[in-house]
Amino acid sequence: MTEKTDTARQARMGLVAKAPPARLAALMAGVEAPGFDWLRAPEVGGVMVRGRMGGTGAPFNLGEMTVTRCALRLATGEVGHGYVQGRDKAHAERAALVDALMQTDRAEALRALVLDPLAKAAMSEKATRAAKAAATKVDFFTMVRGED
Repeated sequence: MTEKTDTARQARMGLVAKAPPARLAALMAGVEAPGFDWLRAPEVGGVMVRGRMGGTGAPFNLGEMTVTRCALRLATGEVGHGYVQGRDKAHAERAALVDALMQTDRAEALRALVLDPLAKAAMSEKATRAAKAAATKVDFFTMVRGED
């Protein structure tokens, strides 16, 4: 894979993982799910979340987060992985299905049916949060006196 396709795959997997599970389920209802075999059935576990002070400082352990992961192989051979926050095994399965289907000739149809609506909703939510934050912004300024 090239760097461009790796980045696109990361972005799409992030979009699906962050999507509300009910919204993803509703969008996936219109997708005919192909047959697949589990490489790793959905399982719940924990991961350590690391952080950095100011984004550049030394890394430190922030805490643990519950994650559900799975991996599947379509009957046609494509492998999909799903990692989602929380304990929703169905969400992880849908995420893995999207990942695998995006490697097939059904990718453009799936993008139009599932990924584009999710991206549009995510951008709308981001704009709403930004507008709420901007409404509380305070501009501080200093008046300069005429004295030297």
